[in-house]
Amino acid sequence: MEIGVVELSRLQFALTAMFHFLFVPLTIGLSVLVAIMETVYVMTNRPIWRQMTKFWGMLFGINFAIGVATGITMEFQFGMNWSYYSHYVGDIFGAPLALEGLMAFFMEATFVGLWFFGWEKLSKPAHLLVGWLVAIGTNFSALWILIANGWMQNPVGAAFNPMTMRMELTNFFDVVFNSVAQAKFVHTVSAGYVAGSMFVLGVSAWYLLRGRHVELARRSIAVAASFGLAASLSVVVLGDESGYDTGLNQKMKLAAIEAMWETEPAPASFTLFGIPDKEARETKYAIHIPYVMGIIGTRSLTEVIPGIEDLESEARARVRSGLIAYETLLTIRQDREATQPEVIQRFEQHSENLGYAFLLLRYVENPLDATDEQIAQAAEDTIPPVWPLFFAFRIMVGIGMLMIATTAFFFVFSSFRGARYPRWSLRLAVWMIPLPWIAIEAGWIVAEVGRQPWTVDGLLPTAMSVSNLSITEVLLTLTGFTVFYSILFIVEMGLMLKYIRKGPHEDVEMTQDWMRAHRARLTMPAE
Repeated sequence: MEIGVVELSRLQFALTAMFHFLFVPLTIGLSVLVAIMETVYVMTNRPIWRQMTKFWGMLFGINFAIGVATGITMEFQFGMNWSYYSHYVGDIFGAPLALEGLMAFFMEATFVGLWFFGWEKLSKPAHLLVGWLVAIGTNFSALWILIANGWMQNPVGAAFNPMTMRMELTNFFDVVFNSVAQAKFVHTVSAGYVAGSMFVLGVSAWYLLRGRHVELARRSIAVAASFGLAASLSVVVLGDESGYDTGLNQKMKLAAIEAMWETEPAPASFTLFGIPDKEARETKYAIHIPYVMGIIGTRSLTEVIPGIEDLESEARARVRSGLIAYETLLTIRQDREATQPEVIQRFEQHSENLGYAFLLLRYVENPLDATDEQIAQAAEDTIPPVWPLFFAFRIMVGIGMLMIATTAFFFVFSSFRGARYPRWSLRLAVWMIPLPWIAIEAGWIVAEVGRQPWTVDGLLPTAMSVSNLSITEVLLTLTGFTVFYSILFIVEMGLMLKYIRKGPHEDVEMTQDWMRAHRARLTMPAE
């Protein structure tokens, strides 16, 4: 197998996944914000809230359509570039993807159409219900995708069948209620809420700076700041849960995020800044905060977080255990009925480490012929790229803290300062629109790069998962996807900017006249 094919296949999937994820957070966040705005409209019957709902709903619709187009192409790659992965774990991975299509995608597609074309055909409560069903469907879609991804991070509810050489589902509910999947879902969805809130806040700030659609902008900022502050705080809390699950199930990822080369006495400190050096196995210019990493990773002051070197030594032992499993697997596959019970028992004792033996396939055709040096190299391969993980995590956390401060600032001014915002804060809000996406993409790097060298953690190496393609074939599809996604990105940005500059269809002055008339009616003496 050519290593170039593996790297290009990973690059292609990273390109499509990260590009698709530019649209997913905004879809998730705007769907709920639009539903909240319509709820206020139905409760108050004030036209300004209908105007807000329709305007932000239009931007949601543009983003939703482009997101669907980019998501569909992603699924083609499982059969095109990752056929052995699809064969090996299709029984498990296919179930949540099928449910995502049945329960979420069809639900979204149906109710999105009803929402856009049902304004004059449905009653207000019915149209509001449709809006909330769109939001629920959007969140359901994220749920099933992240259940599938969570299983890749922590493969539970499945067992390896030595006769079919495939993983098979043993307990669907273990897959659904996988702690890693649930933590990833709530953390990712909350990040989407923050992205949607910052988008609404930034666009509204732009309107205020230009003195346009002032009533819409002030109310939109109030909603976005309140919802965004709650979402930002929940991202931190739920991120802590993800960190704890990582400490339980993916110790090497946690050590790489922290660039913790050697095991520290408990509780481990958090490295605020440093420059990891893999060759020297040290982090230069490190600034430490005592106790923090130990609390995040173990929720205790006495439990030790193992360092990279200790985990690498453990990986060497697991590679050797995997070789025992591989050898007995060959015996079982020759004749299952004639296999002695003690051979089957021996395989079951070491089967959880079989994937570690597969790491040797990068260096030798038959893992049983591996030398000590090759075993050591396979163990070293279990260390994910430390430098990008270390900095991506800190970028994500730093931007998360900034989101809390920003939404809290606008929440205070919206609630207690009469919505009179300093101009510098409005300019800052506009420039901060891209930051949630940078944080989200950094978080995705932490999740996916941190799992390397595995496609399914501890079970299936990435180098084994690819299709039998040539470099030329992968380059052609990579080029095609790059061109296609670039065109979609240009279309998305063009449409979004066009309708943001244009503003809402309804006349704001009519809304203000209605407000003045409404106040006059309230102050008229009763007959």
